[in-house]
Amino acid sequence: MGFLKEIAAVLYGAGVGLRNRLYDLKILRSTQFDIPIVCVGNVAVGGTGKTPTVEFLVKNLSGQYNVAVLSRGYRRRTKGYIEVQVSDSFLTVGDEAKQIKRKFPEAVVVVCEKRVKAVRRIMEEHPEVNLIVMDDGFQHRSLTPKVSIVLSDYNVPPFRNKMLPAGTLRDSPSQLYRANILLITKTPKTMSPIERNIAQKELKPYPYQSFFFTDIKQGNPKPIFSDVAAGTAIRGSKVVALSAIANPERFHETLEGRFDVVEKIVFGDHHTYKVRDIKQIMEVVEKHGDRTIVLTTEKDGVKLTSRKHIPEELQRRLFVLPIEVNFRDGDEAKFVEKLISEIKTPKL
Repeated sequence: MGFLKEIAAVLYGAGVGLRNRLYDLKILRSTQFDIPIVCVGNVAVGGTGKTPTVEFLVKNLSGQYNVAVLSRGYRRRTKGYIEVQVSDSFLTVGDEAKQIKRKFPEAVVVVCEKRVKAVRRIMEEHPEVNLIVMDDGFQHRSLTPKVSIVLSDYNVPPFRNKMLPAGTLRDSPSQLYRANILLITKTPKTMSPIERNIAQKELKPYPYQSFFFTDIKQGNPKPIFSDVAAGTAIRGSKVVALSAIANPERFHETLEGRFDVVEKIVFGDHHTYKVRDIKQIMEVVEKHGDRTIVLTTEKDGVKLTSRKHIPEELQRRLFVLPIEVNFRDGDEAKFVEKLISEIKTPKL
């Protein structure tokens, strides 16, 4: 099986390489717009922290720009252009887009698999928008963004990774040259200067690229159904960890440092919770006593908001753990300043 994956990875890499070459030679054309577009992406599948980074950009750029967010709407059951509303189901717009809209209800949030078409429509229907943040668009080369921010997981350096399906790369690490800013995410709490230098060199940055290190900052748990919530989740509370994300291990680590994690329930990335899943969760919670709560991710939380399908006893115990991007070395202001500088740089 491993041998077959290696062969498939070579074929996949050849196809990706050919496509990139055609764009590099301008045989395949890319569209660039007058409105600045900031692309947040990566070269690997899995959770590198794109959604928290997009949320950081919306939060920190909205004071200077009228920001719109453009996402594909991964795993939604619809197609085409949809402007996301707070009341929309995640099945219609995707869990990540719904999460962003719930956090920033005043922002224009759009899902569309055809990014060029979507940008044109945003410009037509929302002339007040003067900056677009494109979520997960680094491989979408039919559109050339003004600024590309590429995220790389500290624990899985791209040049030591393999192409799908032998590894997790969906694009060649050589394409990192197209990035203006590189973010190394999920860095350990303690990092020596030598470890930082090694991590930076492994990305083989070009002189024109800026470099930042980030990790995740946890907020305080929030009830999904605040009107019926069973008190608050405090340090040391008995917790059932619930997740359907790409890398649940990191989520578990964050919880175990603050809570008494009595059991873990893990589903596949972007899993849609069904009636039998809710029943399973309820059975696990009841097994551990009345004071046990269910603590889940923000992405999972948007899929657990239907009172119709969730018993009231479980509603009382459902909490989410908010997270934010944290820039190491106090570099948050420096990052924002650099990003705005890149946005304002005139086109060549």
